[in-house]
Amino acid sequence: MSLKIGVVMDPLSGINPKKDTTLTMLLQARQRQWDVHVMEMSDLYILDGVAGARSRTVDVFDDAQHWFEHLGEHEILLHELDVILMRKDPPFNLEYVYASHILELAEMAGTLVLNKPQSLRDVNEKLWTAWFTDCAPPTLVSRDQARFRQFLDQYRKIVLKPLDGMGGASIFVVQQGDPNVSVILELMTDHGTRSIMAQQFLPEISAGDKRILMIDGKPVPYALARIPAHGESRGNLAAGGTAKGVPLSERDVWITQQVAPLLKQKKLLFVGLDVIGDYLTEINVTSPTCARELDAMYGLNIAGDFLDCIENYLGNEEKQ
Repeated sequence: MSLKIGVVMDPLSGINPKKDTTLTMLLQARQRQWDVHVMEMSDLYILDGVAGARSRTVDVFDDAQHWFEHLGEHEILLHELDVILMRKDPPFNLEYVYASHILELAEMAGTLVLNKPQSLRDVNEKLWTAWFTDCAPPTLVSRDQARFRQFLDQYRKIVLKPLDGMGGASIFVVQQGDPNVSVILELMTDHGTRSIMAQQFLPEISAGDKRILMIDGKPVPYALARIPAHGESRGNLAAGGTAKGVPLSERDVWITQQVAPLLKQKKLLFVGLDVIGDYLTEINVTSPTCARELDAMYGLNIAGDFLDCIENYLGNEEKQ
């Protein structure tokens, strides 16, 4: 099946080619002889109700020094593409929301857009654990500093997170008696005007924050445990964590089974679950990573499996 694929992402020149999951998807698309169009959010537009973009066709290479070449620049209508992948990293801000609306117009015109634009707007990567309370640790979302102090009194040590970040940015671990609690809460809530999340601190973080990748509701059988650096409480690789591959535990599989039906219903085909110990802490739907590391450790082809899924979707749509 020869397809035209568009990928909305951060600048291709700025990625880390050794670890970038989006690059792996592009490599697999080119291996299948698909035409690859790369776009940034600033390239997207709507003219008289029709979604378009300035795109760059590219060739890509599995080479840490030379991983892409521009083949040409084009003005395209998004519905001319067979599939569009939305792989722009957070922050999830209004510009991201506007881009999702543009992509939704392309979807309405017949292009397969993944993950589904409306679902990207509906599913906050931190908040959505509230839909799966049996899987998640004790969690509070609020902007009220008094509530966070009560939560801290109850659990004695907690993690505070912004709702729109990634890579472990602006995450704090605080415990009872910490003299900085008030200033941290003031800063993170912007003096009570911004909602944030608190979760009970899970000491199992020392064994790693596991990233479980899911394709159309089915988990990859191995997770990447991101282990915090010495003196660090965050396992994110962007925060200096180290990676270790681990098979999924029975609890991990159970968590994926609880989440899968809603992922499929919302057409979230490529998702990353974050699990610490026995608890689901985040559901990553914007641009989940770690495929390259798992591929290298276990001889997998996660991006290839994802593109197989895309071909199956498009094949089924043609039959209907």
